[in-house]
Amino acid sequence: MTKRELIDHCLGLPDSYEDYPFDDPGAPDAWAALRHLSNRKCFAFIYERDGLRVNLKCEPPRADFLRGAYAGVRPAFHMNKEHWITVIVDSDVPRSELFDMIERSHRLTGPKR
Repeated sequence: MTKRELIDHCLGLPDSYEDYPFDDPGAPDAWAALRHLSNRKCFAFIYERDGLRVNLKCEPPRADFLRGAYAGVRPAFHMNKEHWITVIVDSDVPRSELFDMIERSHRLTGPKR
């Protein structure tokens, strides 16, 4: 999966847009922040650092479980380690599980109803 494909998957979720708050979007090492339009909260940070990676919001008990289940799930790089995880995209994490983690992060950061 490419960085663009992962970003496009995230953009397929409701109320989502792509932002580059830290870098020039054309920079090869730019961090893409995927946000909610309604509250501007980030639900994914996509970047390349020794391969394609994505930081996602996660409930702490689930984060502990996922880190134990997959070598490709780690404490989040440059984020709160209790509430965020880093997923190495080309690892032992099945694509369906990665997409589920993205959708959960999207729900956790979405507007409160």
